[in-house]
Amino acid sequence: MTEPQPTSHESRRKELARPTEQPLPHALEEQGRPHADTPDPAGPARRTPLGARAADRSGGVTASVPGQPERAGRDAAAASAVPSIGVPGEGGSGASGPGDGAAAVARREGDRLRFVGAATRRIARGIDLDEIVLGLCRATVPTFSDAILVHLRDPLPVGDERPATPFVLRLRRADRLRLVDEALSESAEAEGLTVLGPGPDLTPASELCEVRTGGELDEVLRGVRPVFAESPAARAALAELLGPDRAVPGGRRAILAPLRGRRRVIGAAVFVRGPERPAFEANDLLVAAQLATHTALGIDKAVLYGREAYIADELQRTMLPDSLPQPTGVRLASRYLPAAETARVGGDWYDAIPLPGSRVALVVGDVMGHSMTSAAIMGQLRTTAQTLAGLDLPPAEVLHHLDEQAQRLGTDRMATCLYAVYDPVAHRITIANAGHPPPVLLHLGGRAEVLRVPPGAPIGVGGVDFEAVELDAPAGATLLLYTDGLVESRLRDVWTGIEQLRERLAATAQLTGPDHSPPLEALCDDVLDMLGPGDRDDDIALLAARFDGIAPSDVAYWFLDPEETAPGRARRLARRALERWGLEELTDSVELLVSEVVTNAVRYAERPVTLRLLRTDVLRCEVGDDSPQLPRQRRARETDEGGRGLFLVNRLARRWGATRLSGGKVVWFELPTRT
Repeated sequence: MTEPQPTSHESRRKELARPTEQPLPHALEEQGRPHADTPDPAGPARRTPLGARAADRSGGVTASVPGQPERAGRDAAAASAVPSIGVPGEGGSGASGPGDGAAAVARREGDRLRFVGAATRRIARGIDLDEIVLGLCRATVPTFSDAILVHLRDPLPVGDERPATPFVLRLRRADRLRLVDEALSESAEAEGLTVLGPGPDLTPASELCEVRTGGELDEVLRGVRPVFAESPAARAALAELLGPDRAVPGGRRAILAPLRGRRRVIGAAVFVRGPERPAFEANDLLVAAQLATHTALGIDKAVLYGREAYIADELQRTMLPDSLPQPTGVRLASRYLPAAETARVGGDWYDAIPLPGSRVALVVGDVMGHSMTSAAIMGQLRTTAQTLAGLDLPPAEVLHHLDEQAQRLGTDRMATCLYAVYDPVAHRITIANAGHPPPVLLHLGGRAEVLRVPPGAPIGVGGVDFEAVELDAPAGATLLLYTDGLVESRLRDVWTGIEQLRERLAATAQLTGPDHSPPLEALCDDVLDMLGPGDRDDDIALLAARFDGIAPSDVAYWFLDPEETAPGRARRLARRALERWGLEELTDSVELLVSEVVTNAVRYAERPVTLRLLRTDVLRCEVGDDSPQLPRQRRARETDEGGRGLFLVNRLARRWGATRLSGGKVVWFELPTRT
């Protein structure tokens, strides 16, 4: 595309000659501060025509500088994309009539107002610290200044937080600034200083400056108002800020502007003009003050927003499991993505809860809304679901109690939930649904099907029953539980999204062949890829379960009558099973622990006791009886004849536990199969 040519000097002179309808020099006056109604100190010969130069690559408003045709031509490429405004503080040239001077002054003040409006709008667009600082830099360079330095307090205080001591400023950004030998002034060169002048590059920086209490820099910053670099106090303050071996151009070619937030000084900005353009005018101090004020207030808001975002992220993180358990016979993977256009918190959650008998409960839920309230309700419902799962209630009853809990919370926010229990021994899964999208089952051969589960009413409606279904869960199959954010958007309804998800799973499975399941983590990533680029309408929770199951040959199960001979029979049965599995090295430990646990069960049981051994990556032993009282480990006295069984279990087993069932309890322990 052909670059537009810079506006000619003659055309801009004619533009200056036009009278202005509304002279605006008074608009920048505040509290009796005078506006610039005198000629530029640089003289008419140094003034540049009012014109618009293109924004830099970020879209900022910039201005042309005479004597630099190459630079003007390069930056004029985007002139058509931004409003044309004049250069603050630079008058027109060639005024011949007595009225031209007043018109030029009025036009300059109007240019200042338009520049301040455009710059503050650009600064206000930022929502985080870097965006606001970048907005200030791109809006002012080179329209208002040739270079800028932005120093911010490190660390930045948040809200009413007391600032950290000592007062340290960090150079956050230096825009179009570098050390240039050609910018050395005679006075600075004589003193061994390097003058900081404008350069072509954006250079990030991380230099620190500790502000001395009561020093010149401290006094200037507390004075709030911007100052020129011509006063001794300002020169001393800049020397403290920039370091002993660097300086900025003297006189009115540099402005030091404190950045003051709502309650305290949070930094400073230094605006620098090079020798090829006129120096700053008195009214440019008002421009710098406006830029500094809007920047400081924006930084205050950005810091508060960052703190709130951090709190929201932490809340969401604590509401979701840090890591998934590793139950026997099933592999798990999960993903969570917050909504892109809303708050970082939401009501989506997932969970996996180990249950007695090597089973596992799989839970996915979604509370209506995207707020801290939704996240808090989600946390309460998740905790309730974990408690109910610990009681080993059927899935339909779990949803019923969740519905009652939601009504007790007294909130009008409903929730959907899907609760499933997988049994790796029976290779079956029981599912109950409360208004949630149905799960998708990917079979080993590559066939994907949407499971037909009664939808039920959402949690919180009240007065409804939930129905559970029991389905086959073949080994090698993958069950995908998800929230509606994965399949529903503004562009598609939920059932269209579910069908696309099913097709995506089937296509992914075809890549690994009919005899191999796709890797679980890669499968989750591939599912999320179906969202495509752009913002999401809702947060997404995803839980994938790969059913490995436990082969019948790795399970041994017996019923034992509650008699005195039951412990001896249990030892013999366990020994035979271990010999069959080639685990003879565990015989002594297993016989001892089985004997202790069965003895305790027989003492309280009225119906037959169950004994089950499971061989996976560990050896798991489960003893069940009809007594609801859970065993409790205690320290036996020297005179006690019993009470040492659980002590032995605790010392010899890798893990052990006891779970109350609806019809009794199960005591279990695990031993490693390989040392």
